Amino acid sequence: MVRAQRRLNALVRNLLAEGVETGDIRNDVAPAELAGYCLHALTAASNLPSKAAVRRLVSIILAGLRPAR
Repeated sequence: MVRAQRRLNALVRNLLAEGVETGDIRNDVAPAELAGYCLHALTAASNLPSKAAVRRLVSIILAGLRPAR
């Protein structure tokens, strides 16, 4: 299980790093830190009461990843 979690974290971290390079993801927080935040937030989805609530959570996470304008 720990190995799978590390691989998932690395995958998300690398995707976020690519997004930082293209300007699609905020650059004021390290991709590794953002990956941890995202994965922990998404863990909360398992306790949400509806698909609509999950969609709202994902929307909030994505909004937090956007660069400042």
